Amino acid sequence: MAITVFQHTRSENAGRLGRILTENGHKLRTVELYNGQSVPGDFDNVDGIVSLGGPMNVEDRTTIPWIEKELAYIKTAHEMGLPIVGLCLGAQFIATALGGEVAAMKSPEVGWQNVKLAFPGTIDTLHQGIPWDTMQFHLHGQEVTKLPPGGTPLSGSKACRTQAFKVGLRTYAYQYHFEWDLPTLQTMVKDELIAKAGSSADEILSKTTQYYDTYRRLGDRMCENIALFLFPVLAH
Repeated sequence: MAITVFQHTRSENAGRLGRILTENGHKLRTVELYNGQSVPGDFDNVDGIVSLGGPMNVEDRTTIPWIEKELAYIKTAHEMGLPIVGLCLGAQFIATALGGEVAAMKSPEVGWQNVKLAFPGTIDTLHQGIPWDTMQFHLHGQEVTKLPPGGTPLSGSKACRTQAFKVGLRTYAYQYHFEWDLPTLQTMVKDELIAKAGSSADEILSKTTQYYDTYRRLGDRMCENIALFLFPVLAH
């Protein structure tokens, strides 16, 4: 049994979430969609799903065939009751697959921005030990504008009302990146969205010095909570 990880671009891997999942006894099966690998055709030996970030958007499904296949896979996995975590693009995939809506933002949200838990987020098991207000790293020009039926908002920011949500008991979506390690952050500040948002790599890196230690510690807590409370440890 293993957790299927959908990786959409070479530069965005499972980061600290992947490391902590494996440290807690989980096996990962990474599907490198950017590298020509295919969405699985079944759910044999699948414990759950992690859908990572990427530079593409949901609307690119008309030109990138695997997007539609991943959306269908997520929908079926949710209906089966498998645990699912979506990060950034993966969160938008979850919203779309389950009947929500995603659209372009007026301006991209990039770099370090405050995220505040909604009341349901403050009492959710996955946020045990997480403050109500945290500085998180963002890099997205699209956002969830309508939650799927039955979706529960978990957090938001000034620029993006829906930063996290869940559907049912085992499907979680996060627009921000709590899973990135420092090398990934240092690489991603070169993304073109940074300039479009009127920011710069130097500005973001200076704030990284200020925020990273707390971000890493709380991100590790989130990843531990996901490993312990969301994915089925007893299956290993």
